[in-house]
Amino acid sequence: MLAIKLARRGKKNQPFFRLIIQEKSKDPFGSFLENLGHWNPRTKKGEFHKERIVYWISKGAQPTPTVNNLLINQGVIEGKKKASKQPRQKKEAAEKSAEKPAVKSPLAAAEKK
Repeated sequence: MLAIKLARRGKKNQPFFRLIIQEKSKDPFGSFLENLGHWNPRTKKGEFHKERIVYWISKGAQPTPTVNNLLINQGVIEGKKKASKQPRQKKEAAEKSAEKPAVKSPLAAAEKK
């Protein structure tokens, strides 16, 4: 199945992304079928080839959740936003903080007496 993905390019700490059409299971650093535009997250600006994006979606290509939300924000396509995955580290940190019971200090116990 074809997917519309972001492929990271740029120097260290200066990312920009290409919007590409590629087989879903392939690595985004490899070859791709077509470049559909670019996105600079630092300036929040991008250039998208709207006609080609609509063409590929009509042929059955599915945008990733992040790309879908980006295209909706930029007005390229219409629809509802999708929930995108959060990095594993943030999820685990949130779960660990929720699991820890509140630790009572010995001073608080002494004050109650």
